Amino acid sequence: MPPESMRCEPAPAGNTPRDGSFDAAERDALYRVIAARRDMRHFVAGARVEPEVLRRLLEAAHQGPSVGLMQPWRFIRVLDAELRAGLHALVDAERQQTAEALGERGAEFLRLKVEGVRECAELLVAVLAPDDGTVFGRRTLPAEMAVCSLACAIENLWLASRAENLGMGWVSMFDPAALATLLQLPDGARPMGLLCLGPVERFYDAPMLELEGWRRARPLDELLYTNRWGHSAP
Repeated sequence: MPPESMRCEPAPAGNTPRDGSFDAAERDALYRVIAARRDMRHFVAGARVEPEVLRRLLEAAHQGPSVGLMQPWRFIRVLDAELRAGLHALVDAERQQTAEALGERGAEFLRLKVEGVRECAELLVAVLAPDDGTVFGRRTLPAEMAVCSLACAIENLWLASRAENLGMGWVSMFDPAALATLLQLPDGARPMGLLCLGPVERFYDAPMLELEGWRRARPLDELLYTNRWGHSAP
């Protein structure tokens, strides 16, 4: 059981119809949250997330869908300052390696802020648990469906964070073997992301990589096909 400070009761049902439907205002609020979600890298240093809010966020993540109800997600909350520094060192080492791999864009890449590991109020590590043998729904794609299930939990956490007016950033720049050793993960467990969470001064008006001129997001119509790959949607 979590400590008293980390428990929260389920939200009251309020006026939700008996059939579980939502009204137009609730629907529009959800779409607004989705559109406003950002991968944040700038956090208010020294800020905190209230325990009851963090619990709500983690419950939202835990309500994510998973193939065969396998729930392969594990979240490690990093509270030790020395451990956080070690995680940042791993990220910075991979940042340098990424710059080298980018060749002529390396210097441009190094000017980008790609993480908020040191400044964020809460640092979580999303870990893919060792395979539990689930076959239902993943017989032909066992590894992929486990990863997809974990990603759904992370997306829930991201959207809930935005609804709480908190920023979240997903950091994937690290050596997974080195990170697994640092966190003493069991055999078969895989770290999939460092999740930086906390208050921000303001949310980006658009994805940061667009604002920095690194890359442009493609519109939906370029990625939507009909019946076969490459067939344009009507």
